[in-house]
Amino acid sequence: MDFRALRVFVTLARTSSFTATADKLHMTQPTVSKLVRQLEEKLGHSLFQRSTRRVHLTSAGLIALEHAEAILAQIRRMERQLQDMNEVTTGELRLGVVPLGPRFFVSLISTFKQRYPGVELKLVEDGSRVIEAKLIDGELEIGAMVAPIDKQRFDSCMVIHDRLALVAPARSRWSRVPEVRMRDLEDETLILFTNAFVLNQRIMDACHQAGFKPHIAGRSTQTSLILEMVRMGVGVVLLPRTEIQQLDRSEFAVCALVDPVLEWSIEFGWLKDACLSPAAKKWIETIDNVCITPEGGIPPED
Repeated sequence: MDFRALRVFVTLARTSSFTATADKLHMTQPTVSKLVRQLEEKLGHSLFQRSTRRVHLTSAGLIALEHAEAILAQIRRMERQLQDMNEVTTGELRLGVVPLGPRFFVSLISTFKQRYPGVELKLVEDGSRVIEAKLIDGELEIGAMVAPIDKQRFDSCMVIHDRLALVAPARSRWSRVPEVRMRDLEDETLILFTNAFVLNQRIMDACHQAGFKPHIAGRSTQTSLILEMVRMGVGVVLLPRTEIQQLDRSEFAVCALVDPVLEWSIEFGWLKDACLSPAAKKWIETIDNVCITPEGGIPPED
């Protein structure tokens, strides 16, 4: 059915005048007459009683008007919803984040919500491997993952570039040591994240290359719990420097890991050729060209 003809029909029913209808819809009178006639032919009923000056609805016209108004109301609602999608005033975004980097993620979420307050963020916090699996399964649209990620499967945007550092109790042999080598940690007890974290494997590989198998005190998914264990002397931990800038140095010792330098970068990724929601596209726009380093500048080149 020609929705333009429905609009002409409803307007003519309200104005009772071909001239007024043509003016209101910015059409010629012949065009108005033609569209009404086509609609009557389509429905198989005369919709108006015509006179020289005014038109009046027939019984069929009264029935048609009720339905036409309902149809046009539905079309307007559809148009508003589609417009809302274009403007990202509503909807939801299924987003995966890793537990490391919460200060940055909260800042990014705050910026996004200020721009698009009607979008509901459904956050899934987990390790990089789990987030990757959920992206592949379609449970998430966009997810933060530890770089490098599979560029054949995902498009991505880097948001955090960092390096690992040692965090130990303040009253430990590391309290006045600015730098540490991995092989110096052979006799230390490490606290690790769970195996869902790519960071774990990176640390284990570095220990192996340094020639030792680490002593492990325990594993957790919560940075706050791990740091409390460190503070109480349970063990030491390797964390990105962006995670430890706010630590109370009266309770923790921090040493730069220099041999080897273990880089830790976070990228937001999404499946290649995915049909992303408008909210997801706006999230990508929000994070575009954003990168965090401990110095607040450009990532180190070495």
